[in-house]
Amino acid sequence: MKAFLKNYSQSPRKVRLVADLIRGKDTQRARAILSFLDKKSAPDLKKLLESAIANALHQNKDTENLIVKDIRVDSGISLRRWRPRAFGRAAPFRRRTSKVTLQLAEKE
Repeated sequence: MKAFLKNYSQSPRKVRLVADLIRGKDTQRARAILSFLDKKSAPDLKKLLESAIANALHQNKDTENLIVKDIRVDSGISLRRWRPRAFGRAAPFRRRTSKVTLQLAEKE
């Protein structure tokens, strides 16, 4: 039971802070954590978790005893942009994106 979030427009470093909180937790507890967390990526990761739970339902798995087995946050594409600086110069910066992979497993 996997779910993917591709080209999410937030840097992987910030998304990993939220992903580390739900790794290894059961799905009800992870859903509660994401509901009350005050981070930008929390609602999107909650939606990704619910998508993985729906995938498990489609495979006729019992959703009561599922845990977040693995959640990986990798870097996606980086858009190179330019910011104006002093004396008429321009400085590059990168708009980073993330790829999130969430995998559920049954509790043993």
